[in-house]
Amino acid sequence: MSPQHYVQEKAASSGSSFYYAFLFLSAPKRATITAFYAFCREVDDVVDEVSDPSIAASKLAWWRQAVLQAYQGQPDHPVLRALMPWVEVFGIRAEHLLSIIEGCEMDLTQTRYLSRADLTRYCHLVAGVVGEVSALIFGQTLEQTTRYAHTLGQAFQLTNIIRDVGEDAMRGRIYLPLDALQAHDVKVHEILDRLDSPRFQALMQQQAQQAHALYELAFSQLPDADRRAQKPGLMMASIYRTLLREIESSGFPVLHQRVSLTPLRKFWLAWRVQALGWL
Repeated sequence: MSPQHYVQEKAASSGSSFYYAFLFLSAPKRATITAFYAFCREVDDVVDEVSDPSIAASKLAWWRQAVLQAYQGQPDHPVLRALMPWVEVFGIRAEHLLSIIEGCEMDLTQTRYLSRADLTRYCHLVAGVVGEVSALIFGQTLEQTTRYAHTLGQAFQLTNIIRDVGEDAMRGRIYLPLDALQAHDVKVHEILDRLDSPRFQALMQQQAQQAHALYELAFSQLPDADRRAQKPGLMMASIYRTLLREIESSGFPVLHQRVSLTPLRKFWLAWRVQALGWL
């Protein structure tokens, strides 16, 4: 299997909302974002699929070394062989990839966050950096677009956190800030035991409002000069925000159910942004 076919399969099989935005890119940008996304999936899967933290840490250490070797001209994995031809073209630095690995490593050692501020570093590494690299690939011309991409990545991450509360609880993880739980009198054991309540519903409504605020902030930070080039990110924003609204309208069933959109609906949302230019 060629590196290009490998990353294509990795991206398509994930079912991610990101994949639908890739379909509307030019061939070089599609090849690059697909390889980059496959890299993100590879390192994230290490944490989610390897039950022994020491083995997962070793695998992530291998990925860190593989990234360094790839930037020295010796890519040793299909994902890196597919990505390396494009890194200079789009300004993707080794530090970008290493930051994403660092974020995944946090999942091996930290399962609670005291406050939104404490969660910021994690969100920066696993989502903000991903947004920044994506914006480079899509074609940014202004520095301000980096702020937009970083904020949008954080909005995506908070949407993911809301969607995955139940699944994360089964892994012993709580990404909802503990001070937010305390403000709504929701106990840690209630999250881990996946116990719904009016207090939990109020907590989730607050988290959703914060996510909506991040989307609005991101849109306000996008310069008009880069809006056309950044359409793929806006496609993803349309899909993710529709998912967030679906979770809200369903009454936040996230402790016991993973709310999702159908592939056809995701494609339609992406096409609408491509064709009409609005969310």
